[in-house]
Amino acid sequence: MAIAKAAPGKTLLNPTDHTLIMIDHQSQMSFATKSIDAVTLRNNAALVAKAARGFKVSTILTTVAEKSFSGPIFDEIKSVFPEHKVIDRTSMNTWEDERIAVEVNAIGKQKIVLAGLWTSVCIVGPALSALDQGFEVYFIADACGDVSIEAHEMAVQRMIQLGARPMTSLQYLLELQRDWARTETYDETVKTSIANGGAYGLGLIYAKTMFHASEGH
Repeated sequence: MAIAKAAPGKTLLNPTDHTLIMIDHQSQMSFATKSIDAVTLRNNAALVAKAARGFKVSTILTTVAEKSFSGPIFDEIKSVFPEHKVIDRTSMNTWEDERIAVEVNAIGKQKIVLAGLWTSVCIVGPALSALDQGFEVYFIADACGDVSIEAHEMAVQRMIQLGARPMTSLQYLLELQRDWARTETYDETVKTSIANGGAYGLGLIYAKTMFHASEGH
């Protein structure tokens, strides 16, 4: 018989066990993205970036053809990581760029979390490649997008069938926090939730303003 223990599951993410790779959040890629509107996409990308910064997650930022075609990475990401090196590629599959492999190996984490445009190309490529090489792969579905809802959903199904684990941007933030008694990251998590957490953020504003409520305190 199974025995319950007050301990997190092994597949839950924590700030030190994974590498986040944010891929091709660029203007040209977003113009053709139809599975999610641009405002929501930019908001969710900002939420993911802020979560990674707040919890000091090992993060790789990468673009494709930045100067010649696709444009710079979203300012919602760049402003969070102003000094961060952005690796610009020619390959559609991020995992096939040797510089990415060097970064991933230098960081040395078994779990890979992906977010970017387009889901069926720029996320499926590294997801399937990393799975094939023995990594555990997660992808933040609402910080990804594709040229149609069908293209996005088929890509999601393909990755899940091969073992990748889907999640959302707000889920990513809250999974890293996971306990409101963790005071060292509490304020930053609430701040990010209020700024980019949609209705949940509005709820926090209301509760704190009207009742001076505070989770776990």
